[in-house]
Amino acid sequence: MGLFDRHAGLLEAYRDVRTTGYDPFQIRMERVLSPTEAIINGRKTLLVGTNNYFGLTFDPSCMEAAIEAIRAEGTGTTGSRIANGSYSEHVALEKEIAAFYGKKHCMVFTTGYQANLGVISTLAGPDDFLLIDADSHASIYDACKMTQAEVVRFKHNDPKSLDARLRRLGDKPGNRVVVLEGIYSMLGDSAPLREFVDVCKKHGAYVLIDEAHSLGALGEHGRGLCEATGVIDDCHFIVGTFSKTLGAIGGYCVSDDPDFDILRVTVRAYMFTASLPPSIVASVRQALRVVQARPELRKQLWDNVATLYDGLKAQGFTLGPEHGPVVGVHLPDRMTAIGFWRAMLDAGIYVNVAVPPATPNGVSLLRCSLCAVHTREQLEHVVEVMTGIGRQFGVLPAQPELRVAGARS
Repeated sequence: MGLFDRHAGLLEAYRDVRTTGYDPFQIRMERVLSPTEAIINGRKTLLVGTNNYFGLTFDPSCMEAAIEAIRAEGTGTTGSRIANGSYSEHVALEKEIAAFYGKKHCMVFTTGYQANLGVISTLAGPDDFLLIDADSHASIYDACKMTQAEVVRFKHNDPKSLDARLRRLGDKPGNRVVVLEGIYSMLGDSAPLREFVDVCKKHGAYVLIDEAHSLGALGEHGRGLCEATGVIDDCHFIVGTFSKTLGAIGGYCVSDDPDFDILRVTVRAYMFTASLPPSIVASVRQALRVVQARPELRKQLWDNVATLYDGLKAQGFTLGPEHGPVVGVHLPDRMTAIGFWRAMLDAGIYVNVAVPPATPNGVSLLRCSLCAVHTREQLEHVVEVMTGIGRQFGVLPAQPELRVAGARS
């Protein structure tokens, strides 16, 4: 038996991907020019797949904060906060994120993946039940592999399905921890959070929501879906990332639970990982200030969402079920998606390709993500290019020929 035989299905899919001549999972950006452009394969390319929702990777104030922190405190911490101690900036960032959400406690992680992995796998123990949406992110599924709790899946975005699963558990002893997401990263749809919270209250279940793709984008102050739906006080744990709207890397978890700090000595993903370097912490602190001080960025993002989503919809593309900063374009099969992605890159537009088994329900997608600093002209160009390629690939009907008045058929 070969070492990689268990990955036979993925190997076949990966070979299909590489037949295009480009490997979308090893794209090299030779130079990033701005939040919306980079040099790829020697040519200027429009970026429409980077999750850089507010464009803060090039915000001058965030960059300057990072530079100053490097000069003052060096390039890294060289160890975990448990072993090497916390920098004052770590503590300040945690206080600021907690205040942003109106929560009492916050823990900062080195990545958003580790935040989900560590918190979820630690909250639910051997005699508990962990209930997750069927379309949950890989980090949530990986947390399930690490927990000794019984894992129960419910239908995607279906509060009735969750209710049935919780009801079936009856009076069995143990905590119930329900994991949801604000915006789902493939199709861009958001959870019916208020309905889910009502179900959880009915059954005495704890709610953990991952706001990775909704931080900044949703809510009057950008606190995510929990704020937009008015249930921020009903969410026991809110997890998120710094790598999307805040333009850096890292993750966090906030809560009002009085015993929250015990997680600092029980979550292995926190205890045994080097902490965030000063430059990242400083840029994230400044990015959080920008999110709060510039609500117009949220409006610009949603204006851009409407331009791309409505433009593609009008041309006949099948899209995710609702407007959002993630726009998933459905394609008929894996090879069409791969070829379409290659044609887009050849046309100078970078998007993400997502194919089974990494996608929900086996769908093949081109995944676009919007940025507040995309121009309308850039996004109209994306619609135009995608429409032309869609017709070439037979995804859209061919454009009807124009008939000259008076001509005979």
